[in-house]
Amino acid sequence: MKKYFPGPPAATVTAAALALSLALTLTACSQDPAADDSPGAGALSHIHGLGVRGDTLYVATHDGVHTPDSAGRPTLVGDRRDDFMGFTVTSSGVFLASGHPAPGSGGPADLGLVESTDSGRTWHEKSLGGEVDFHSLDTAPDSTVYGYDSANGLLRVSPDGVTWEDRAALRALDIAVSPAAPDTVLATTETGVARSTDGGRTFAAGTGKVLSYVSWGAPDALFGVDRSGVLFRGTGTGTGAGPGTATGSGVRWDRVSTVPGGAPKALTVVDARRLLVATQDGVYESRDGGRTFERRVTVATREDGH
Repeated sequence: MKKYFPGPPAATVTAAALALSLALTLTACSQDPAADDSPGAGALSHIHGLGVRGDTLYVATHDGVHTPDSAGRPTLVGDRRDDFMGFTVTSSGVFLASGHPAPGSGGPADLGLVESTDSGRTWHEKSLGGEVDFHSLDTAPDSTVYGYDSANGLLRVSPDGVTWEDRAALRALDIAVSPAAPDTVLATTETGVARSTDGGRTFAAGTGKVLSYVSWGAPDALFGVDRSGVLFRGTGTGTGAGPGTATGSGVRWDRVSTVPGGAPKALTVVDARRLLVATQDGVYESRDGGRTFERRVTVATREDGH
């Protein structure tokens, strides 16, 4: 596979650009299938999330969950082609997702929270069916589930994935929960990364670096990527990963590289060395903390930009 060595830094993303990105993301998916909605041979499109179990990569899309074979060709996992908007793999290997059912499959328009205990081959409803479409999901070390309800601009939190509490109202694109402190939550907003230290009940205003996606794979492995694909690593008082200049999020963001392939679609961090980013033309993996990348899967960009 070809190695990619990121080039010079891209321009800093503006708040207006992220605001546009937020608006497009919140309205991107509908249940009306386009004529060319299915991914072409050897490529995926319309990616919403990434997950890893062991060494296996899973890609959540508008057309189900896929995994690449030995040649990098995406293969559908199971037989469900739901539009998985929110997706995460817990530390115990359970898959959690949300979104909309595949056209013609019946059921309510919103999946609520669905769960798979066999790596995506089968799914069952956990809670909130017909009520919520989470666009971002993450879990804390104590198994608390955090979900961002984009339709209502609301963070919802559950100790077990069944009973839920409504917490802060905010306009965000992505969330990340600290692997060391379950009450510490970051959210990407159009004014910067906002931070909560009370389990998402309140957030300090987002300031500083404006990022699209954040992922916190380990206490020392917080990364974020901006709309142009520039990758940053977070350190400082808000991470427990060393000293840094505190901003509104308590995090200092240091530039690492530029991810190949254009604007990002999803980010998942496994540990301080391994991370995966979906961009406009591929799903890329780094094994050296984001300094270099290797393309794992090809992404086909559609005329609508997905």
